[in-house]
Amino acid sequence: MTRKVQVRYFASIREALGHGEETVETQATTLGALRDELIARGEPHAAVLARGRAVRLAVDQVMAKEDAALRDGAEVAFFPPVTGG
Repeated sequence: MTRKVQVRYFASIREALGHGEETVETQATTLGALRDELIARGEPHAAVLARGRAVRLAVDQVMAKEDAALRDGAEVAFFPPVTGG
């Protein structure tokens, strides 16, 4: 089943990709699977979302882990960890 999700990118991820959001049609059923699909696009997605890089995820504005279910119409966000100072 294909899902259509709104993907938003923040901070350094947005800067590297050159855009802050896009609509993605995906076969992914979890956030981790969506991340893998985006990495498979190649550069620059592969570099900024690569496994081993610290990337936070949210679905429908709630922090989530990669095993969180992905539903049609969801809003997904990818952003780097933020530290305060």
